[in-house]
Amino acid sequence: MPSETKEFLLEVGVEEIPASMIEPGLADLKRLLEEGFARLRLAEAHPVALQTYATPRRLVAYAPALISSQPDSVEMVQGPPKRVAFDAEGKPTAAAFNFASKVGTKPEKLQTVTTPKGEYLAFQKKERGKPTIELLTEMVPQAILGINFPRSMYWESKSGPHFIRPIRWLLAMYGGRVIPCSIGEVKADKFTFGHRRLGKPKLRVSDYADYRERLRSNYVVLSSEDRRARIAGEIPKLLADGLLLKQDESLLNTLVNLTEYPTPLVGSFDPSYLALPEEVLVTVMRGHQKYFAVQRASGGMAPHFVAVMNLDGDSSGAIRHGHERVLRARFNDARFFWETDAKVTLEQRLELLRNVTFQSQLGSYYDKSERMAMLAERIVEELPPEVRMTISPEQIQRAARLAKCDLTTELVKEFTELQGVIGGLYARREGLPDEVSEAIYDHYKPQSMEDTSPRTLSGAIVSLADRMDTLAGCFGVGLAPSGSKDPFALRRAAQGVIRILVDHGLRPPLSHLAARAVEVYQHVQTRSQVPDWKPVGVNAELTKFLEDRLRYYLRDVRGFAYDEVNAVLAARSEREDAVAALEKVQALAQVRPSENFEPIAAAFKRIKNIQQQAQKTYNFSPGELKLSLLEQGIEAELYERYNKVKLEVDRQKEAGNYLAALHAIASLRPDVDRFFDKILVMAPQEEIRQNRLTLLARLLNEFSTIADFSEIVISESRKSATA
Repeated sequence: MPSETKEFLLEVGVEEIPASMIEPGLADLKRLLEEGFARLRLAEAHPVALQTYATPRRLVAYAPALISSQPDSVEMVQGPPKRVAFDAEGKPTAAAFNFASKVGTKPEKLQTVTTPKGEYLAFQKKERGKPTIELLTEMVPQAILGINFPRSMYWESKSGPHFIRPIRWLLAMYGGRVIPCSIGEVKADKFTFGHRRLGKPKLRVSDYADYRERLRSNYVVLSSEDRRARIAGEIPKLLADGLLLKQDESLLNTLVNLTEYPTPLVGSFDPSYLALPEEVLVTVMRGHQKYFAVQRASGGMAPHFVAVMNLDGDSSGAIRHGHERVLRARFNDARFFWETDAKVTLEQRLELLRNVTFQSQLGSYYDKSERMAMLAERIVEELPPEVRMTISPEQIQRAARLAKCDLTTELVKEFTELQGVIGGLYARREGLPDEVSEAIYDHYKPQSMEDTSPRTLSGAIVSLADRMDTLAGCFGVGLAPSGSKDPFALRRAAQGVIRILVDHGLRPPLSHLAARAVEVYQHVQTRSQVPDWKPVGVNAELTKFLEDRLRYYLRDVRGFAYDEVNAVLAARSEREDAVAALEKVQALAQVRPSENFEPIAAAFKRIKNIQQQAQKTYNFSPGELKLSLLEQGIEAELYERYNKVKLEVDRQKEAGNYLAALHAIASLRPDVDRFFDKILVMAPQEEIRQNRLTLLARLLNEFSTIADFSEIVISESRKSATA
């Protein structure tokens, strides 16, 4: 009979957790609890629907139905062989007595089981399940302290518990009873705490419904979605007509995790500050004060901001005035830096980069800027002539050389997240060409998979030069990523390279990009600028690293099936590029559902297997195809069809129409099927066998340049149909 269920409620009360660590910490708690339920067999008979919630001061887990006791277990324990457990007269030996004693029974109650190794003694051991509340006593503290935070602290003693912040209370209940557990000196109880300023301390609760109601009435909005809705719903009511909130999902998420009872307020600032660039104003408001910017519906920023309090209101206006005073001071700092930086041009700042270290073994940012300019020139050389005509190589090199100069400005020192952006703004203020200023502004893009690529081709080239210089340099001094360790974010840099190539339709082969970057380092090495940089193997290692990032991009970012990605990348030649790889995978995914695709893929897999077997058995290698040895009928017809399809495939590949080329290859399916049905490939006559294997090798080699069909995983239904 199934065990009854009761509700489980856990709340870990802490000092305020940093907003960025709440969601991963809560996810970890949920995982650990679910793993614990599974390990203790509490989720076998009745699945546990675990819900989790969090605010800055609490991590909460709730299961409405958790079985009241662990299911009984039955285990067949195997003992010694029967032949050694009984003597010639059938009496138990010491082996039988020892085994019986071990499992807590008598020799006469043991069973005999037959195994592949013979007959053995065995005993069916039954173990009664433990009460759930007893199991939770040990499991709950283990799960809480098992949460993996980037850093943790101790607050009782060095040997005491460690957590992201000190644990102040522990509410742990099962079926209305307190789970008798503790963390350090904090013992579990039935009490929770309301809002730090607005609520009552030590609220006694009886169950989950009571818990939610008591928190709500004491100014704690437990659900992050409810807090999000409260912020998003209240702001439009506060804004005057013609004003709109500048949307910022990341900031909204941060504010949701910073508050328990979020209440927006609108503040203002002197319109004279609008003379500063919008990027600077938004960064000051967002990054330092956690304020939303406000825009006019007609366009442009408005002299207002939206802050979010962890209170129920600001009737006196004192909080608003405080926010306005702090923001005014921050804006004054920004305006001072903006005006001070104007006294030195970007060109004049180049020399200052000599004092800014890029990496101890790779020199200063001045050295990096010089390498970026050289590499940008080489990347331009990789572009087709018609593309090169649309850009100015001289201006691109200039942008690459000046791209890092804003690292010496006061504004970037204060607001590091604006690096690149400030350089672009200063270049525009100094009257440099748009091609230069926009390239500098965008050259850190994309900073993530969600970010956009540089807006211009010139910006894309400067960004590529920056990333490839970093990659080649770090690989050359032994700083390539190892396992999960990637302190220089080289995977992100390489991912950015792939994104830029695809987004801008740039087609230099990955191997060429790697080679060009290595060439630049070899060139500057002659000047003894990077004496620790070693060129051995860097080109091949870096190319493989970029190809791995291309694989990740196609599979994990674009969502193509792993075997489709493997098939295309296995067929790539050195001269192929990321854009072509994407186009081929897209075509492969489109043609895959067609009637002939998987059968022809299965046929190519069969051809590959036949070739491999022939190499082992007959030392086969493709030679010249002798038309006179082709058997009239099916074999000769396959060769004729192969020639016609090859012409069509070559024509479509030349036009970049990989979908049509794959359809043409798939159309060979009936001819290949007839060949395998009627023709004996491994003919006893060596000359005929060699010729037929050569014909199949031609098919495989010619039609595997778009994708290696042997990498395609054939569905079970297709396997049965083609068997």
